[in-house]
Amino acid sequence: MRGMVLAAVLLAGGAAAQTLSIGVGGAFTSMDPHFHTLTPNNALNKHVFDRLVRTDEDFRLIPGLAESWESIGTNVWEFRLRRGVTFHDGRPFTADDVVFSFERVPNVRNSPGSFTIYTRQVQRLEVVDDHTIRMHTNGPNPLLPNWMSGISIISRGLGADVDTADFNSGRAAIGTGPYRLVSYTAGHQAVLERNPGYWGGPEPWARVNYRIIANDTARIAALRAGDVDVIDAVSTRDVEGLAANPAIRIASRAALRNIYLYLDHARDDTPGVTGPNGERPVASPLRDQRVRQALSLAINRDAIVRQVMGGHASPSGQFLAAGVMGHDPELRPDPFDPARAQRLLAEAGLPQGFRVVLAGPNDRYVNDDRIIQAIAQMWARVGVRTEVQAMPSNVYFSRSARNEFSVGLLGWGTGTGEPDSPMIGLIATPNPARGRGTSNRSMYANPAFDALLDQALVTLDTGLREAIYRRATRVAMEDYAIIPLHHQVNIWAARRGLRVVARNDEETYAMSVRPGE
Repeated sequence: MRGMVLAAVLLAGGAAAQTLSIGVGGAFTSMDPHFHTLTPNNALNKHVFDRLVRTDEDFRLIPGLAESWESIGTNVWEFRLRRGVTFHDGRPFTADDVVFSFERVPNVRNSPGSFTIYTRQVQRLEVVDDHTIRMHTNGPNPLLPNWMSGISIISRGLGADVDTADFNSGRAAIGTGPYRLVSYTAGHQAVLERNPGYWGGPEPWARVNYRIIANDTARIAALRAGDVDVIDAVSTRDVEGLAANPAIRIASRAALRNIYLYLDHARDDTPGVTGPNGERPVASPLRDQRVRQALSLAINRDAIVRQVMGGHASPSGQFLAAGVMGHDPELRPDPFDPARAQRLLAEAGLPQGFRVVLAGPNDRYVNDDRIIQAIAQMWARVGVRTEVQAMPSNVYFSRSARNEFSVGLLGWGTGTGEPDSPMIGLIATPNPARGRGTSNRSMYANPAFDALLDQALVTLDTGLREAIYRRATRVAMEDYAIIPLHHQVNIWAARRGLRVVARNDEETYAMSVRPGE
């Protein structure tokens, strides 16, 4: 009933006084905007914190705290900052706050996924004046403005000792964004209020309740009951029923996110992998390219898309989906070929297969627990006996960051609209000083791949850069650095009287919800 009353008020022109309640499926883990490169965290934090560069629903760059930017030399980008912007505590925003934000990123303690993949691209910051900053790079860097869409700007007034706990308590959750933080409850909810002095103009919602409802059924029930007004990550099996309800509107968009499996390339004594009778192998079978290929061939991606995802996905054989810069149309997903998979296992000296633990979240990606259950059944048919361990995402991400699993389910899109961020974060040889491999759970290392990535990142010509990306992608995919599964479709549902702007980056904002039929 509440949702219908809201719709009536909105249509009557009373949006400015309303509370918007959003139920999200992805569990956010912190209000610290530099803690973890996790989509639910990024989406929540963008309500409170701004970035120099923003992206629209098509992932095109648009001005943020920087009004404009230009390359003024081979190795220098100049950003001109907005004047008159203030933090929520009244402090003026200046170039020095950008410097402070960059200084903090590499020093965030216990980060499961560091934002240094963006900041390490800058060798030196030069403050020209309070509203002009120059970023010096080590060689040509055509994607620097794209990377600046990945870094939240915080105030130097927070102090050098500001910690993640200070953001979670609300003490340090002071940004320049369209909303102020009222309260944050870890694993449950953030309550936000409109920032009337926002440089982009005030939002229509006076208050936003941003709630985690991890269970698909519970999230849909909350929408139907009017307990929330908008939900994301709509289960594919529920889309048809919701679309038939005249009180509910569906919004969807093909996603940038690639759902994939990572596999331990580095350790022989890798956890959760044993011989067919439970014996400890001398060498990990996952280090054999033939075994990794067999595991990929044993997965029926078409069946997962059809039966698990309800057709709301597309099979994947590389980082990014068709139509995105760097996608190679000639690189197809592996076919489902269990007979060949068994032959490869036999060639690798594993005619009886082996045992493996397959881990993953049960509340992060669309149908994530069902996906790993399906893969476990497929692998069992070729002799790979698989134990599934599905768990809440906050537990899973912490454990996977400690390399407690040999094989796990993850998802990654792009922070720039190009394949550089998954290449840098997931596949590049881990090198914290360079911001490389910060989320490389496979512990993969390949000098040939690294050399191509280095070349792509300094190639100014877009066509040439794309060709190099494609070569690098082939190197990684032929080595099964990861096993891509599919690209999902992002689906939202909202009460009638609300319009959701569907985004291809999957992020859910109150700023993307507007009154309207």
